[in-house]
Amino acid sequence: MNALKRAGILPWVLGAIVLGVTFGLFLPLPVARVFFTFSDIFAQFLNFAIPLIIVGLVVPAIADLGKGAGKWLTVTAAIAYGSTLFAGFLTYAVCAAVYPSLLSTGGLAAVEDPSDTAYSGYFTIEIPPAFGVMTALVIAFVLGIGLSLAPRGVLRKGFLEFRVIVTGLISKVIVPLLPLHIFGIFLNLTEAGAVASIIRVLLRVVVLVLLLEVVILLAQFCLAGGIAKKNPLKALVTMLPAYFTALGTSSSAATIPVTLRQTRKNGVSQPVANFTVPLCATIHLAGSTSKIAAFALAIISVNHLPVSTGQMVGFIFMLGVTMIAAPGVPGGAIMAATGILASMLGFNDANVGLMIATYVALDSFGTATNVTGDGAIALIVERLAGPRIGEVNENVKGFDGHRTFDPEAYLDEVSKA
Repeated sequence: MNALKRAGILPWVLGAIVLGVTFGLFLPLPVARVFFTFSDIFAQFLNFAIPLIIVGLVVPAIADLGKGAGKWLTVTAAIAYGSTLFAGFLTYAVCAAVYPSLLSTGGLAAVEDPSDTAYSGYFTIEIPPAFGVMTALVIAFVLGIGLSLAPRGVLRKGFLEFRVIVTGLISKVIVPLLPLHIFGIFLNLTEAGAVASIIRVLLRVVVLVLLLEVVILLAQFCLAGGIAKKNPLKALVTMLPAYFTALGTSSSAATIPVTLRQTRKNGVSQPVANFTVPLCATIHLAGSTSKIAAFALAIISVNHLPVSTGQMVGFIFMLGVTMIAAPGVPGGAIMAATGILASMLGFNDANVGLMIATYVALDSFGTATNVTGDGAIALIVERLAGPRIGEVNENVKGFDGHRTFDPEAYLDEVSKA
């Protein structure tokens, strides 16, 4: 686990994919089924954990958006949500237009659902969730909105503590075991003879995703430049150091110092920069939304899943909420989204596993898009709020501190209030 922390999740996932494909070429099936067994059990555990993750992340996120930081916190969160929805719907529109030709070339549309040809493990353990994903979402909204209207108390503290538990579950249990799970998935795909066609599909989607993220950034800065009366291209170029830093760190939180510096160079005042950058580092995930939507649509297209336009629209709206609540840990965004992938789009365990693997493999590019777009939001908030925002900085530090930096310290502070 210490080695995982030092290297980061990306090389481990890439290594798991390569090793899974390589070992699948020669590993005897009886030996391979040992890994299939682990993947089956781990998938059951994920299904059990997903409703808990949704409740643990979404309830305190909604509750925090309604407390003392005032209307500028709400305005900034609304802008971030709007940016996330724009990224999701743009991706949907482009993919719906491009995928029929892009994924049909060379017979790619004939790729089968991985679960149809996959081998099973020696045994599996049924771990039914305490409640379903949609039930978890309804519970999260009801309790989150209720807590946002109520004064601080024991229940709010309890959900903050539950968030610490859920974040620890993701970072200390799920993420460290993900590489082995992904190894088992790609080992299974290779043994079943399906991996080559699937990788061809994913590589084509990767190119499209990277192009889409460029378009998303250009659109964000054109809008921000028009509102703030700034040159959008110059503002975007100024933010590039934050983009390249995020490529290396794969962490919005670790990139905050660079994002702050470049945001200030774009003419954003210190109070506004201090307010928006740390906040948006945890609630603005336009790049992540684009990646998840693009790969989800690819799997839907390739497997001919019966997903209607209305279902996809609802999924994007829910994905935007989920991204606001996603924890700032490696793989946190895709782990938070797995519930709605299964409940709203009908993804099975094999499809969710592919989503996790491809998301993590491109994690740094999504993070880079997220933090660069934070600079555009800061320009808009500067124009709307200006010096009036300084008075809420202390509250936002507490909000962000719980979600990104030191949740235990913030929890102690909240419990004294």
